[in-house]
Amino acid sequence: MRIEKSIEIKAPPEKVWEMLALDRWQEWNLGHFLDTKNMKFTSEVNTPEDKYRVGASAYPSAHPKADFRVTESLESEKITYLHESSPMTYILKPTDEGTRLTYVVEYEMPWGIVGKFLGNLFMKRMGERELERSLDKLKNILEK
Repeated sequence: MRIEKSIEIKAPPEKVWEMLALDRWQEWNLGHFLDTKNMKFTSEVNTPEDKYRVGASAYPSAHPKADFRVTESLESEKITYLHESSPMTYILKPTDEGTRLTYVVEYEMPWGIVGKFLGNLFMKRMGERELERSLDKLKNILEK
């Protein structure tokens, strides 16, 4: 299953990029079916840039087994996190007025055909609504 959403934000890509670090998600991310508050880095982070490097990883304090790991990172352009077997990618494109941010997540539902059916019927719609609310919150923060 794939969910993709884009939003226009009146802020430069560098400012949007800063909010995509795992420890900044709690400010705007409404969970993506998992409470992402109080991310704790499991990799060494000595500088702010370390949070974005490939291999950086963290987990929400309420879910210590829910590891998020950076698998791709192009500063102010694209970052991909892997959570379980689901890649989550943020793509930033400069626009005349700021940044077009696109979020793409791909995941497999358990339970074979039944899981795919339920995923398409319920989970995709719920995920899209939650994602829209998260992206709107991020936009509001950055456009203040």
